[in-house]
Amino acid sequence: MPDIIQLLPDAVANQIAAGEVVQRPASAVKELIENAIDAGADKIQLILKDAGKSLIQVIDNGCGMSVTDARMCFERHATSKIRKAEDLFAIRTMGFRGEAMASIAAIAQVELKTRRHEDELGTCICIEGSEVIKQEACSANVGSAISIKNLFYNTPARRNFLKSNPVEMRHIIDEFQRVALANPQVFLTLHHDGQEVYHLPASGIKQRIVHLFGNNYNQRLVPVEEDTTIINLRGFVGKPEFARKTRGEQFFFVNNRFIKDAYLNHAVLTAFQELLPDETFPLYVLFIDIDPSKIDINVHPTKTEIKYQDEKSIYAIIRSAVKRSLGKYNITPTLDFDQENSIGHLITPKPFDEIIQPSIAFNPDFNPFANEKKAEREIPFLRDNSAGNHHQTAIPRNWDTLYEIAKKEEILQHEMHEQQSMPAVEEQEITKSSERQFFQVHNRFIMSQIKSGFMLISQQAAHERILYERFLLQLQNHSGTSQQSLFPQSVTLNSADFELLRELLPDIRALGFDIREFGKNTVVVEGIPADIGNANEHELLEQLLEGFKNNLTILKLDKRDNLARSLARNAAIKTGVKLSLEEMNQLVDQLFACQMPNLALNGKPVITTFTMAELAERFEK
Repeated sequence: MPDIIQLLPDAVANQIAAGEVVQRPASAVKELIENAIDAGADKIQLILKDAGKSLIQVIDNGCGMSVTDARMCFERHATSKIRKAEDLFAIRTMGFRGEAMASIAAIAQVELKTRRHEDELGTCICIEGSEVIKQEACSANVGSAISIKNLFYNTPARRNFLKSNPVEMRHIIDEFQRVALANPQVFLTLHHDGQEVYHLPASGIKQRIVHLFGNNYNQRLVPVEEDTTIINLRGFVGKPEFARKTRGEQFFFVNNRFIKDAYLNHAVLTAFQELLPDETFPLYVLFIDIDPSKIDINVHPTKTEIKYQDEKSIYAIIRSAVKRSLGKYNITPTLDFDQENSIGHLITPKPFDEIIQPSIAFNPDFNPFANEKKAEREIPFLRDNSAGNHHQTAIPRNWDTLYEIAKKEEILQHEMHEQQSMPAVEEQEITKSSERQFFQVHNRFIMSQIKSGFMLISQQAAHERILYERFLLQLQNHSGTSQQSLFPQSVTLNSADFELLRELLPDIRALGFDIREFGKNTVVVEGIPADIGNANEHELLEQLLEGFKNNLTILKLDKRDNLARSLARNAAIKTGVKLSLEEMNQLVDQLFACQMPNLALNGKPVITTFTMAELAERFEK
């Protein structure tokens, strides 16, 4: 029997390795920018077409490569970062495995132009599928310019699994932001399909955060700094009131390398204990400087996982440093008894005979409520647009005469007691809504009497269910009605949210939003869904996108279902809102018209019933 085990060809081995190193265009972007930083570049340009599917080009002004190095960099396990095994314990560079360029060259059409400062001519190399097509001398700027065209052109199965352009662009922006935060001293630009997405001049870390996420982040940051013999910690955390319901603004860097670590993330969340609402996550950008010999980076090809020799000490340092910063900048509530008592030293004692009782002048006829008008409360999103009824809660005139009318009706009933009873037809004409009695419990539940006992309805969960089914129907039929704004509002989002909004724009318009793009990362909101009423357009869009991302992470929902769910949760009446009898009637009517009235959006019940037997059993105990 012949031997059946044989060595794979280099091209096949590189394609297999590419499955781990290059999973999508964002992976190639990360590897190329990190190589540029390792080359000492202080100016890096990233140019994309079709979210990196057609073109990824990185231009830097680093040290460049010689002719031999330019050819050698595409070989497997060829690297300039390490020489021997001991170097793995002193790594300060981003790359060191020597797999990225070989993997990229195996699944794309690559062109490299590079020149060192001391060379007169540069080198141009073209590779397709690990095969060198062309290598020649050329004129080039100092540094390197590498272009990756038609990613996964020879692995169609992998290319078919790529998502839409906005989705892939969001992944690229995530990788770009991580590299930009870790290297604020580097000038970075990002162009996509001819438009400039980011223009980040060299600056400090705080300015880099503001440039990436927006000017409003300038007031949200609390500095953190701690120097110990184990680690040096620096960076910023966000104030608790700006915490979000989705992860995505949490950045840990170890020796300027972005990492994902649930254990260290827990240390930061513990420092925010009792300051954050449930299921919210604070912003933090923290840099850990540690001796490379005390960590192991060579755990995974993406190098986002690190093993530490002394995890517990690092945990304790991070937790105490963040907690101290929150207290130092008056974020956490404190009680300083010495400071309270020091107020007494400001009082000058006086003799008792000089103390005069203060005189008080008041008007006994003053009425503070004389000119006050009770503000009308309106909940516009309780109205049913299909019926065209507008809800009004105006206070009726001569309301005090209702007591007299009630007394007269009571007397008339006694006088007519012996007369002929009402016909059966007239009894049937009494509507059920007039017979029902609703009570609001703690502005949270609606209680109604039924034949077998009584039922409790969660008002927020009920309204979420009503709006969810209404929005889902509007998305299917493209029938959402828009309420035009008197003054259109411009809303500026960060780049990742703007790409997500562009992806969802057709469905968002179907819900009743009137939105158009207006320049870089900016949209103009000219109308919002009529079911929502008056709302802040900026907050509404941010909450809509935040809820969408949260549902996407947890539930993996269909896009339209996710959008309807997110908007329903933001637009629904919240716990604590007082409802009138008419509003409670309308809410219950609309709830029982739903397809699934008893199921909330989180899967829990909307309605709970209590029978007379259960009540009797409680009192008999």
